[in-house]
Amino acid sequence: MPVFITSLNSGSNGNCYYVGNENEAVLIDAGLSCRETEKRMKRLELSMEKVKAIFVSHEHSDHVTGLPSLSKKYRLPVYITPNTFTNSRLPIEEELVFSFSAYQPVKICNLTVTAFPKCHDACDPHSFIVTCGDIKTGILTDIGYPCSDVIKHFKECHAVILEANYDDDMLMKGNYPYHLKKRISGNNGHLSNKQALDLFLQHGNKRMSHLILSHLSKNNNCPNLVQQLFQQHAGNTHISVASRYVETPVYTVSAGAAIPIGALKKAGKVQAQLSLF
Repeated sequence: MPVFITSLNSGSNGNCYYVGNENEAVLIDAGLSCRETEKRMKRLELSMEKVKAIFVSHEHSDHVTGLPSLSKKYRLPVYITPNTFTNSRLPIEEELVFSFSAYQPVKICNLTVTAFPKCHDACDPHSFIVTCGDIKTGILTDIGYPCSDVIKHFKECHAVILEANYDDDMLMKGNYPYHLKKRISGNNGHLSNKQALDLFLQHGNKRMSHLILSHLSKNNNCPNLVQQLFQQHAGNTHISVASRYVETPVYTVSAGAAIPIGALKKAGKVQAQLSLF
């Protein structure tokens, strides 16, 4: 059974990722408004009726803004740790709130979502692996550095949504105050282009058909720079860059190569993606 993945938005202005099969799906984070999430899903010809749950990585506003309205309108269960829920102060109906624990798989129909702790400046942050059959998709963003858990799961994934937040030179030479530069580049901050590339080169596998570089900084990174940096090392892995303004195409992930849905009838959609930044 193939898996469909897309980034509905990725960046400090909102994060939301879709992973599903032909019958059901989950959202990882809900940093867009309900209306904007619906609009982007519709453009991609994805049905909200297939979404069965939302999993929350941490409480920062760019990951949770749309949670209350989305969960209420579609009666979606929200899987969130108790500490994250408390610190988010979100007005989510009690019967829609479910907790999860690190390393404990959560079954959502034919999907299995497994969380593990990540290094980020939030109260109880987690990354996720979504498994469908033999296919594993990793959502690895907002991580300060590739810890042992990140490396372990990255090695096993067929597709990964991976953070490439900043270029070292752009960050250090930019106008951010020193304390913010240290926070971003620290072990509880964000993953740099170099850290992400090193992870890919050292721990990627031949089964990894798709890598979506995500959560790019508006001020300290450049989509074209990231695309070119990874493309020269891509091999058989399809490289794409998630936008902070529009959704990516939906990709079909299988044991073979990742293929954009509708590629035959919508030729050029992927190639045109970078022009949207």
